[in-house]
Amino acid sequence: MKTMRLVVAGTPGAGKSTFVQTISQIEAISTERTATDETAQLKRKTTVAFDYGRISFGSAMDIQIYGTPGQSRFSFMWDFLIQKAHTYIVLVAAHRPNDFRQARQIITFMNQRVKIPMVIGITHMDYPEAKAPEEIMLNLGYINRLQQPLFVRVNPRDKHSVIEAVMASMALMLSQCNFEQLATGKSVIQTAQYQKKSSYQLSTRSLSREF
Repeated sequence: MKTMRLVVAGTPGAGKSTFVQTISQIEAISTERTATDETAQLKRKTTVAFDYGRISFGSAMDIQIYGTPGQSRFSFMWDFLIQKAHTYIVLVAAHRPNDFRQARQIITFMNQRVKIPMVIGITHMDYPEAKAPEEIMLNLGYINRLQQPLFVRVNPRDKHSVIEAVMASMALMLSQCNFEQLATGKSVIQTAQYQKKSSYQLSTRSLSREF
């Protein structure tokens, strides 16, 4: 069985802890504590280390999922977690435009440290004040649509929605990297071996059948 590591990053309140708890097949490990700073205005508790969950797709793949703290004062945990990741998802709350700048800073932070596949997960799209995905991507600095990373809409409380986001991240990773070398923990920039998705005979459809 291949073990993959997926990091879920994002701003406070974007849905990281809920994302991990929703999809994990084991009881998710949480390090949430009562928020005592400005985060308390958004939610009662905040992650101070990381959240951890795990899912398995049959006997083919085991995915360890790590949710990062949202606050920049815990950026040392971002650095620690992303170094061993094979792919990552950045959650962005569509109804909080004031957080878009911080989300952009998180993406920059990650990109400066690793060159691995990234998916942007747009959450809270059901809110009336939610911004359109196209506007969000522009605020994240992706002016050229041809250079935009893959983005998906995701409801962290809905298991099917979270599964789709995870499968999108896994499919992107497998489409870009040599699977055997990824399993050893080497980054995309180190392997530099791009192959077609079909060579792995693994798609989001085949993954979904395992659930």
